[in-house]
Amino acid sequence: MIKARYPAIAVVLVISLMVFAGFQTVLAAVPQAGDRLSLAGAMQNPQGQGVKEVEVAVLVNGQHVRTVTGEKISTDKSGSFLSEFIFPAGTLPEAKVEVAAYKPSWKKLAPTAVQVLQTGVDKDGNRLFQAQGDFGLARTITPAFWLATAILLLVYIIIAAELMHRTLAALLGAALVLFISYTAGTFDKNYFILSFEDAIAAIDMNVIFLLMGMMIIVGVLKKTGMFQWLAYKSYALARGNIFILSGILMVVTAVCSAFLDNVTTMLLMIPVTIEIAVTLKINPVTLLIPEVFASNVGGTATLIGDPPNILIGSYANLTFMDFVTNLVIIIAICMVITVTCYIYWYKRDYLKADVKDVGRTIDFMKSEYRIKDMKLTVMGLVMLGFTIFLFVIHGVLHMEPSIAALTGAMVLLAISRADIVEMLEQEVEWPTLVFFIALFMVIAGAEETGLIQIIAEWVLDVSRGNLTLAVIMVLWVSAIASAFIDNIPFTATMLPIVAFLNTTIPGAETGILWWSLALGACLGGNGTMIGASANVVTVGLAEKAGYHISFLGYIKACFVPMLITVVLSNAFLLIATFVRPLTMSR
Repeated sequence: MIKARYPAIAVVLVISLMVFAGFQTVLAAVPQAGDRLSLAGAMQNPQGQGVKEVEVAVLVNGQHVRTVTGEKISTDKSGSFLSEFIFPAGTLPEAKVEVAAYKPSWKKLAPTAVQVLQTGVDKDGNRLFQAQGDFGLARTITPAFWLATAILLLVYIIIAAELMHRTLAALLGAALVLFISYTAGTFDKNYFILSFEDAIAAIDMNVIFLLMGMMIIVGVLKKTGMFQWLAYKSYALARGNIFILSGILMVVTAVCSAFLDNVTTMLLMIPVTIEIAVTLKINPVTLLIPEVFASNVGGTATLIGDPPNILIGSYANLTFMDFVTNLVIIIAICMVITVTCYIYWYKRDYLKADVKDVGRTIDFMKSEYRIKDMKLTVMGLVMLGFTIFLFVIHGVLHMEPSIAALTGAMVLLAISRADIVEMLEQEVEWPTLVFFIALFMVIAGAEETGLIQIIAEWVLDVSRGNLTLAVIMVLWVSAIASAFIDNIPFTATMLPIVAFLNTTIPGAETGILWWSLALGACLGGNGTMIGASANVVTVGLAEKAGYHISFLGYIKACFVPMLITVVLSNAFLLIATFVRPLTMSR
């Protein structure tokens, strides 16, 4: 009887031990009360902009600590970070809490103390603490800086010397940036230029899709014969006078660029211009270069005419009428000079035009250059008008211009039943789009390693406290830099610089420095074929039609006129500095 009880007792003991062990496990799983710290902050450059992807370390009493989740801390796209920590009860607030940071091409942030404040107690008995701080980072010159600068210069030299096609040169530069980053940069962060993710993010798809959409719309309209008809009308209006014709084309291009973007305007004007030049038996380049120069001048006059103006208007809360009121006068003056300069520059070429029998030529063009498909023409013009309308109101809708262009292009393809494969193969200038993609990557490498910021900081240091000097510096640095570096990223970098100058220099609160930046970036883009998007598109489409424009040839035709327009702008801005009520509304 007793023996029979032993197994039962053993079972009871085993069950009791299991229950006790489970109870202990449950107790161990219950979080013990402690000190919970929420640490938030931001890493900023000297201009107050957030710096992304900064590695952040937190030290308590000199020892590195991990977050609650054990993940590494890094800043987001805005340069901010937020992490949670838990410590044994009684650790805070007496402990010394410090933040350190590191990112390639930036000076290391030495451990910096933050103030810890108690905010309460949660339901689990944890004492809650909070700490917050903004930390400044400064650039440092690393091997990556020199490599990125050298690659950027190499790309420009190759394009200028025409050692290879500009698209191949840009792609080679982009490949070198990424190759160095993931070879030498893997073993030594001082050689890391640009991550693949940042390279992809640097591609401005708004520009790419805007170009693609407008190329498709133009491609469909080309089938209607409308551009040939416009060529006939332009020639008839000028009555065969090539000098008047060139002036008409420049003025029309400038006015259209003020209400469209300059890239779209050139996409529409290039086919017309080539038709006119072929009829007159002159090189289309003699009309195309004056037109693209005029497009960049005209686009400077309004908020939507040039991408730098869109950036400036958005950042500074400037309206469409602010740009018109403050810039139309100087742009009109620049246009007069532009027309005069190019008519003189290409005088010899224009005199070679075949204009012996104007009346007969007009009759011939009238019979030959007719609209072939009226129905398709109407559909194309309606969708073009709809796209332009979207461009005008895109700010109200908070819609990117590329959405307007793609919508117009795709609806036009759908209703016209045009062959999209044919459009993509024949009408979309892929080498130009790929050139933009690669160039965005190369410039991003220069930005990431600090080249563009160093230029901007130099302007800030030299012009501090003097409005006249600041106006001159912002205008000329923007103009020269935008001639050789795409004006869109440079303008984006300059925005916080100008905003800071507006608050620190007496008299700058009128907003005159915004106009210095707009005039410098937009007009300076005329200096070289890679200074503005419209230039690249024009060169690409001219080349596709069989008319080559060299890098040095473009500089020869455009750099001096660009300097003249900037000099005129300089005089205008200096007058505005001292006679503010007459010229500046803000």
